[in-house]
Amino acid sequence: MKGFTLLEVMVALAIMAGVILTVLGSLNFHLAGISDERDSTTLTLLARTRLVELEQQGALAQKSEGSFTPLHPDVTWRAELFPTKIPALQKLVVTVQRRGEKREVALVRYVLK
Repeated sequence: MKGFTLLEVMVALAIMAGVILTVLGSLNFHLAGISDERDSTTLTLLARTRLVELEQQGALAQKSEGSFTPLHPDVTWRAELFPTKIPALQKLVVTVQRRGEKREVALVRYVLK
């Protein structure tokens, strides 16, 4: 007798379905990770840009905030100055986050008064 029995075909299909589901689950997991890393990189680059802009302005306000419209209207930033133990230095913290999300990126730089 030549060919496969129905049982053999069903077992082969079950094994293939398991393999395909595993591969798709793994692909989905890794794509989500790539998306998160891309978002973190974008937020970090926007924070660095704002940090440089604030330093170039010279006179820093104690607290300021805004958004990155028109390019990134859903991303907001907040900058705060904090005193340090060294009187000539201040701690500048720039925080960037997407509206409605809890994840944020904060960069710290020490600037002269």
